[in-house]
Amino acid sequence: MLTTAVAENAYDLALENFDTAADALELNQDIRAMIKYPERVLMVTVPVRMDGGHIRRFEAYRVQHSSVRGPGKGGIRYHPQVTLDEVKALATWMTWKCAVVNIPFGGAKGGVTCDPKHMSQGELERMTRRYTSAILPLIGPDQDIPAPDVYTNPQTMAWIMDTYSMTKGYAIPGVVTGKPICLGGSLGRNEATGRGVFYTIQCTCEHLHMTLKGATVVVQGFGNAGSIAAQLLHEAGAKVIAVSDSTGCIYNQNGLNIPEVIHMKALTGHVEGFPESEAIDPNELLALNCDILVPAALENAVHAGNAAAVGAKIIAEAANGPLTPAADRNLENRGVFIIPDILCNAGGVTVSYFEWVQDEQHLFWEAQDVYDRLERVMKTAFRDVLKIRLDRKVPMRIAANMLGIGRVAEAVQIRGIYP
Repeated sequence: MLTTAVAENAYDLALENFDTAADALELNQDIRAMIKYPERVLMVTVPVRMDGGHIRRFEAYRVQHSSVRGPGKGGIRYHPQVTLDEVKALATWMTWKCAVVNIPFGGAKGGVTCDPKHMSQGELERMTRRYTSAILPLIGPDQDIPAPDVYTNPQTMAWIMDTYSMTKGYAIPGVVTGKPICLGGSLGRNEATGRGVFYTIQCTCEHLHMTLKGATVVVQGFGNAGSIAAQLLHEAGAKVIAVSDSTGCIYNQNGLNIPEVIHMKALTGHVEGFPESEAIDPNELLALNCDILVPAALENAVHAGNAAAVGAKIIAEAANGPLTPAADRNLENRGVFIIPDILCNAGGVTVSYFEWVQDEQHLFWEAQDVYDRLERVMKTAFRDVLKIRLDRKVPMRIAANMLGIGRVAEAVQIRGIYP
């Protein structure tokens, strides 16, 4: 029996994970004090004239956790449940994530508390431009570089890039990543997160001496990351038996036709009612017996109340923070192999880095170049984390945090304090 999640504060969980890894690294208190908390937190009010003519006020945030290793990097999400603590947690995770894949960025994150599903395109544009104006002093290609996240997309980034550029007086494509190709976006960026998830699953199967062909897969969350990961796993011969989105969950024990599910999602906006599938309760999705579970939705999907029912051998965290520490402990004790979020879903920020590099050089790569570079980065990072796990005999999450936090700690120690 699955039980309902008790709301847990994502930032508290991020700090708990930090402390666990910092203890394992035996970091001194001075270094901890310098890298644990955000460098800068901005809360703004975003007034927007709605289509009906009235003004509506939205709360919004931009958090810069660390600039020790380079400019801040992190997405902007539009969601009715966005809170400051959630954004602080996501910015913190971004710092460690960038360090795990060893790219020269720090962590940042932004969000607007809104429901984009009930807003028109014009309302979203006006809100985005006003939000950009509010955070404009904090962002820039050498300072803090936003990207898409939950319910934001290349069009959102185009509005941000245009607003910033018009204010500065000339085009500055490097202020954001995840842009449309025609504005300096990178080939391969749209599928980067899902592709990175796929590469880390490949590495895990090799490590565990499992065959990916014929492996059963469950995907919770069929957005960008979840659908791309499902497609690549399907192409590799895995059998995706269930997927879910915000409208419902579909299941076929013989495997779903993932290209057709993606096509239906693009046409209708949902997976519910897909032919040759049966509807199951989304709460039962996690309990399905499978080889690989890909949680690709929001935080805290697996928690103390439902972790015991999880039936997967491998969990690949395509979402940020989908497992609580209590769930981690339960699953580790049962021998489930967890690919932690700051490693598993780092493909997105890695290709964002590639896009930023291309914008700065004014020289763009072919898609295969992007895929090849991404594969090398992800598989190197996986090997680095796995080595720490095996050498120190710690779970993968602690190993990943040790790698990321250790690299940031080394950088801040060498840089020192100014003045």
